[in-house]
Amino acid sequence: MPELPEVETVRRGLAATVVGKKVAAVDSNWPKIVGGDLDGFQNTIIGHTIQAIDRRGKYLIFRFDRGLSMVSHLRMEGKYTYGPANAPLERFTHVVFTFTDGSQLRYRDMRKFGRMTLVATGAENQLSGLAALGPEPFAPEFTVAYLRQALAKRHAAIKGVLLNQAVVAGLGNIYADEVLWLARIHPLIPADEISAIKLRRLHDAIIAELRLAITAHGTTVRSFTGANGHTGDFQNKLHVYDREGQPCERCGTIIAKIRVAGRGTHFCPHCQRLPHRSVSK
Repeated sequence: MPELPEVETVRRGLAATVVGKKVAAVDSNWPKIVGGDLDGFQNTIIGHTIQAIDRRGKYLIFRFDRGLSMVSHLRMEGKYTYGPANAPLERFTHVVFTFTDGSQLRYRDMRKFGRMTLVATGAENQLSGLAALGPEPFAPEFTVAYLRQALAKRHAAIKGVLLNQAVVAGLGNIYADEVLWLARIHPLIPADEISAIKLRRLHDAIIAELRLAITAHGTTVRSFTGANGHTGDFQNKLHVYDREGQPCERCGTIIAKIRVAGRGTHFCPHCQRLPHRSVSK
């Protein structure tokens, strides 16, 4: 699933291409993506002009004129591509926005899990997914004090807690592994047992690593591409994710892989030691 750096990369690509475009038509061969009511979706959005593209956590928010917004979640495989209307239609294209200038924004999704929801601008947080989101990693409210308070309420394994979007928005499996390695924290340590020093390291690592990943246009492990069709570069800078069986670049110990909170989790057994007293849930 695209995480914050990948979604931000898509947002920037869309902002550079579709802002100012007026919707002339919308077509879909899988209406469930647009809520199941294609006619209603078409009647609402046609004639509106995109004014901005925002992001909240892993959600994209298309801002149209006249108080309309579209909340889009890419889920596992969703991708936007922009180009001329006469370009060949690629496989797994399920939603096509045609603009008045003849260009198109196309949404491709092999698994068809992505969703687009139209809402009144300002009412986005009434949607269940957005309403539950914690602070953005780059927001002023994401402080060491906030993180300390959030983790103090949770005795579950820290890896699973970091995946909880109510704690911090946008962090997913790849970057959770990476920031835990940077902070030298074992993924199974209960969140409420992390020392003050390591908690500060974790806070700073979340911000720094996500910024670096955005600069590198995200991570392409399997299929991620930005709105321009280009892959990310950050996969070349990963420290532990998807590197099981390889030596830790910091100490040489072989990277291990376990499952935490149902997700494949990579860590260094030497750099990220688990205290004997720690028990995960």
